[in-house]
Amino acid sequence: MRRKRYTSDLSDAEWAILEPLIPPAKTGGRPRSTNMRDVVDGIFYVLKTGCQWGNLPGDFPPYSTVFDYYNQWRKNKVWQGMNDTLRAAVRQAEGREATPSAAILDSQSVKTTQKGGRGDLTAANS
Repeated sequence: MRRKRYTSDLSDAEWAILEPLIPPAKTGGRPRSTNMRDVVDGIFYVLKTGCQWGNLPGDFPPYSTVFDYYNQWRKNKVWQGMNDTLRAAVRQAEGREATPSAAILDSQSVKTTQKGGRGDLTAANS
């Protein structure tokens, strides 16, 4: 029986896209028994609702398991790889190159202070 559905859950179509991007279980040892879709849905639940990991509803896998996968994938750049893959797919679906070929940098986007800090020699000499 499937657990309760939440608005943060992936649709079947979304899961079909993400499932191949989930790292496989490590070889050797016990086989993976955790439902990876429930883990991903649990991660998205926390990210969407802003709840604490310990307040993850009980129909998800244990919060420590969900957090461990989230943290491990963050450290191993799995999330970055997923984002890169999805971005490339969207760009190609729009008829564009998979990766951007140019970037625009605007110096007005970076705000600086008007007044110099301690290391500013002109302020120290005035």
